[in-house]
Amino acid sequence: MESIDSWIDRDLKHLWHPYTQMKDCETLPPIKIDRAQGLQLYADDGKAYYDTVSSWWCNIHGHNHPRIRAAIQQQLQQLDHCLFAGFTHGPAIELAERLVDITPENLDRVFYSDNGSTAVEVALKMSLQYWGNIGRPEKSRFVGLDMGYHGDTVGAMSVAGESPFSLPFKAMLFDTFKVPTPYCYRCPLGKSPETCHIECVDPLERLLADHHQEIAAIILEPMLLAAAGMIAYPADYLRKVAELAQRYDCHLILDEVAVGFGRTGKMFACEHAEVKPDFLCLSKGLTSGTLPFAATLTTDTVYQAFYDDYSTCKTLYHGHTYAANPIGCAAALATLDLFEEEDTLARARPVMARLQAGLAEFRDLNHVGDVRGIGMVGAIELVRDRASKERFDPAQRVGMQVFRRGLAEGLILRPLGDVVYLFLPLCTTLEELDLILAKLHGIVRDLSSDLTVCETGAHP
Repeated sequence: MESIDSWIDRDLKHLWHPYTQMKDCETLPPIKIDRAQGLQLYADDGKAYYDTVSSWWCNIHGHNHPRIRAAIQQQLQQLDHCLFAGFTHGPAIELAERLVDITPENLDRVFYSDNGSTAVEVALKMSLQYWGNIGRPEKSRFVGLDMGYHGDTVGAMSVAGESPFSLPFKAMLFDTFKVPTPYCYRCPLGKSPETCHIECVDPLERLLADHHQEIAAIILEPMLLAAAGMIAYPADYLRKVAELAQRYDCHLILDEVAVGFGRTGKMFACEHAEVKPDFLCLSKGLTSGTLPFAATLTTDTVYQAFYDDYSTCKTLYHGHTYAANPIGCAAALATLDLFEEEDTLARARPVMARLQAGLAEFRDLNHVGDVRGIGMVGAIELVRDRASKERFDPAQRVGMQVFRRGLAEGLILRPLGDVVYLFLPLCTTLEELDLILAKLHGIVRDLSSDLTVCETGAHP
């Protein structure tokens, strides 16, 4: 049997891992995972790790769920793949019907792609071409949040905020408008919850008043900005943005790649504000993380702007080799079936309530500046100084310290900077949650104590 060290040597000889400074692997090499079940990933050495980040926010029903596995295996016996231009198949048709049935009622067209970034790219291109097709090509610019994130393709980066994800590629990006993020802990207007009247939407209103004739669409993640640091914001903000988009005749693109499929306590996050977007971008949880798959939903109004004689050149010339892959469709259908068969959202609500209540116990720890969350997502923002909200020096790599300590405790944690978060599968039980929270509390408590000692020179 090949040794673990041999496997890692082979990995480091050829592989380049995402979002990873590979030099770090000299002291913290990748962990070889052999199998997974439920909430846990099992390493080659037998150690189990709780997947508290849902393997990058996509696992819904637990790893290796027999229902999804069986659907994939059954589909493989019949049709593995076929091109989706000029051809169709049953799983794609059925899935489109199901998605239209469960999303906001104005969405009745489904365009398939591969992943979250491509789902966003599709929406951007549809919006841009829509305005050109109806004779308004001047509406060609987009509005995003200054801390938004929508993926790593060029269009998705262009409509996002400046960050380490996009800065090296700034020369490639097209110009877009940015408005302040509704970051309640670091309110751009200095408001408190008691004095807030959602004034942070005012810059968007002023921008639209001045530039709506050139703006095609507004894009944001509803209720929770994930990569920005799990920033949860009020439903009233989302509601006001939707009202402004309608008033100024701009499309509303909602990126639910991370927050869709029950993460926030509703099937889709836009339901918290009863908002009906012009485009809805879905991926990740759509197949419960088993296969790459994505969908962009839009309205019949948008669709009809492309429906014309071929000679008019209104065709949407966009597509993906694996669009509507039958195996991916089968996995997605099984994922949706499980929501009904296991009453997933109802079963998860007590766990969500326990999670949000349990996170409150972190508030009194040194260096915990903010605790926030929604549904099955919770975040703890660590700061150098609680009073001033001063951030840690990035050279301290506080997030990396959390990651290392988490591994020692059997938790997979991947902090966003100095924001420690849980993004749990909806199948998490109360017992599993209590164990995870207890371990996490110990990690944050001990790290906070060590940081205090380091900065003050005091001894415990």
